[in-house]
Amino acid sequence: MRHLKKSQRLSRSHSQKKALVKCLLRAVVINERITTTTTKAKYLRTDVDRLITLAKENTLSSRRIAYQRLCDHVLVKKLFDEIGPRFVNIEGGYSRVLALGNRKGDGASMSLFELTKLPVKAVPVKGKVKKGIKKVTKVKELKSPDIKDKKNKDNLISGVKKIFKKEKDKSK
Repeated sequence: MRHLKKSQRLSRSHSQKKALVKCLLRAVVINERITTTTTKAKYLRTDVDRLITLAKENTLSSRRIAYQRLCDHVLVKKLFDEIGPRFVNIEGGYSRVLALGNRKGDGASMSLFELTKLPVKAVPVKGKVKKGIKKVTKVKELKSPDIKDKKNKDNLISGVKKIFKKEKDKSK
């Protein structure tokens, strides 16, 4: 009987599911943005939010619990030193799941899983550099894909399809 076992099975045994979630958690901490199926992303959301909540506490106990989940000291250090401080003033909603469409091979619905606050990336400024002066960099924040970008992409794809359709009609 499956009493008190309401979580998703993800078509795997308990040990396989545990290993899958561990790999996905590690990938999120490393890349901060991954592409996976929608059900895996929705299942992963709670675990990632729990890890970030631990990172906000930043105690020895919370580091040990995070190490149990990630099994890598480098990833725990990154979680507590880089990712956790970004979310100090936020009470929840550390991650989001954006739908991407269906996978070509088996038709599984795919999603983009990412953290809501992405890291700040330094972009070098073009220009001449004088002796003794270091090159100045501008700080640019990474943005997640917006709805406008998706519409522009759809318009671009439909425009390209029309062009190829016209060329096919002319050749006939």
